[in-house]
Amino acid sequence: MATDSTLESVETLPLQKFTEKAYLDYSMYVILDRALPHLGDGLKPVQRRIVYAMSELGLSARAKYKKSARTVGDVLGKYHPHGDTACYEAMVHMAQSFSFRYPIVDGQGNWGAPDDPKSFAAMRYTEARLAPFAEVLLAELGEGTVDWTTNFDGTLKEPVLLPARLPAVLLNGATGIAVGMATDIPPHNLREVSSAAIHLLENPKANVTELCEHIQGPDYPTGGEIVTPREDLIRAYEAGSGSLRIRARYERDNGDIIITELPYQVSGAKVLEQIAAQMTARKLPMVADLRDESDHENPTRLVIVPRSGRIDAEALMSHLFATTDLERSYRINLNMIGLDGRPAVKDLRTLLKEWLEFRTATVTRRLQYRLDKVLDRLHILDGLLIAYLNIDEVIAIIRSEDEPKPVLMQRFNLSDRQAEEVLNLKLRNLAKLEEMKIRGEQDELSAERDALQKTLGSKSRLRTLIKKEIVADTEKFGDQRRSQLVERAAAQALDETALIASEPVTIVLSEKGWVRAAKGHEIDAEALSYRSGDRFLAAALGRSNQQVVFLDSTGRAYTAAAHSLPSARGQGEPLTGRFAPPDGAHFVAVMAGDPDSLYLLATDAGYGFVARLGDLLARTKGGKSVLSVPKNARVLEPARVTDPETDRVAAVNAQGQLLVIPSAEVPRLNRGKGIKIQGINLKKLANREEYMVGVVSVAADASLVLHAGKRHLRLKAADLELYRGDRGRKGKKLPRGFQRVERMRVE
Repeated sequence: MATDSTLESVETLPLQKFTEKAYLDYSMYVILDRALPHLGDGLKPVQRRIVYAMSELGLSARAKYKKSARTVGDVLGKYHPHGDTACYEAMVHMAQSFSFRYPIVDGQGNWGAPDDPKSFAAMRYTEARLAPFAEVLLAELGEGTVDWTTNFDGTLKEPVLLPARLPAVLLNGATGIAVGMATDIPPHNLREVSSAAIHLLENPKANVTELCEHIQGPDYPTGGEIVTPREDLIRAYEAGSGSLRIRARYERDNGDIIITELPYQVSGAKVLEQIAAQMTARKLPMVADLRDESDHENPTRLVIVPRSGRIDAEALMSHLFATTDLERSYRINLNMIGLDGRPAVKDLRTLLKEWLEFRTATVTRRLQYRLDKVLDRLHILDGLLIAYLNIDEVIAIIRSEDEPKPVLMQRFNLSDRQAEEVLNLKLRNLAKLEEMKIRGEQDELSAERDALQKTLGSKSRLRTLIKKEIVADTEKFGDQRRSQLVERAAAQALDETALIASEPVTIVLSEKGWVRAAKGHEIDAEALSYRSGDRFLAAALGRSNQQVVFLDSTGRAYTAAAHSLPSARGQGEPLTGRFAPPDGAHFVAVMAGDPDSLYLLATDAGYGFVARLGDLLARTKGGKSVLSVPKNARVLEPARVTDPETDRVAAVNAQGQLLVIPSAEVPRLNRGKGIKIQGINLKKLANREEYMVGVVSVAADASLVLHAGKRHLRLKAADLELYRGDRGRKGKKLPRGFQRVERMRVE
């Protein structure tokens, strides 16, 4: 049971304040100790600890490989008390040549593949040592260059940072998600980054644009083409954030398309899967075959076989760039922990400037550390020289005095450090204390001391030294750019109709609104089987890669792709499943053809106009209003217009009157009621006493066939001239027996 004194020692906090502090502490931990790299060495804490632990295990680039489990065990047991899986994955990432532009770990065994980076073997199977590039991070570690801190249990020391000799934060880049912030630093080419750093070192006022003369852009380990315009890249470097697009590289080989480089972290197997899915869906008819010929010599070799040599390879690849991972967008977010210990998004100039400050401080500490060592050694040599010149007296004092140290210090004016070194000499080393050797070492160290002091005392000398070291490391580890910067047109997906094989089809519409598409144009649509109570209504000739327009009784148009319609082997499907016509409306007509095809749209009230098929296309299920239908009027079957300049429009009414007018008198409209083609009494239209039976467009060399019951009348061009009249008139009477024309067609 708690006593009063116990309760008094417990601190109480409001829940809001406690949770705020707890979450803030967690956020800062994630930001500073997990997710973001440091500007100085470009590493996250777990990466830094892995590299340091491997160096402590003696796993240099020249050492024998050691089991990865040994390294992970040391990292977890000594410096990083977290999960072994996450630690091992970080180690693997640093060893993958397709993940790190300049790998830090040299792995032996299965360390994953570009197609599946996480397919690496367990840590008990793989072996590792440090890669040669790790020398850039570790070479100066024991030279007083960095601060040290205690590990998690206070028993060991670990470096706060590694003394990187190059701006590794740009070389290998980094990705990470912290609390409320993320980082996406792309990798870069060592030679370009070094050149930019040297330029800024020599010209401290250089701006980002000048630095971008050296750094052309990111350089990814898997190559590819950076197609982002240079202006956009410069803006991204100026702001510290932006995006870029990387496209796969390909070449032609005997008609085949060979993909040799993929965008960063893109799986070749996934790309082939995406292309195959389009082929299965019949959206890529120009591709005949796919092959993956990747091997050890050719890490990326994806083969696309076009169906024929006439295929436009550039158009095909542009489509694939737009619809698959052959082209991807990558974020640029130069967010990192700066020299002040705070996370910030930095532009390119600020980043390099801070790193040069870090490098200058590191080199200064290294030189000062070495100078201190040299001065200490010179001090000791002074004492040893005195001891050598008075060796007999020194031996006598040591033999006779119980406390020889203060006596030596007083007798020969030695410091405590010098006297200690004299007393630590072994008898067998006395013979080695030759005056010439001591003086020779003194001369060498004195010269080194003078050089160090000159360098430390001169900013220009210090800059020159830093430049020389950057140049030396660049010559040792630098290589050619892998990601080429190329100006390319934006990827454009091919129109769906362009991807469909162009085959003749007949679209058949039934009275109940069921639709289907039969291959070919020699189809007897009326002879097809129909559902019980249903029958043929209309048919249109088109091609499989064209759009089909359906017209309903309210004058609304609806659009469907011809290739998407069901086969005529069945009885089709209802259009009401595809579209949403108004209540009470029913489908009355179907049209197909090129977008520039012309159709004559009319109602039996005698009004009509010519419309371009492409203007009738609707994008929604609800269609679009095209033809205005007067009260009590009905929509007539659209008629194809061959040539609006030379065609003639023939209209027949229910009283058997035929009117022929020039097609040029009928206007071209996108929508509306149109003009009066044939005179119809609207009052008589209400009770269907008078209406226009049909209207067609007859080409100059075609004939008009009228059907009345079992009889038909063929009117040639000369015959039609007898019925020519003024637009809006009723026309002339047809011969006896054709007072009730049921339908009309053009031959």
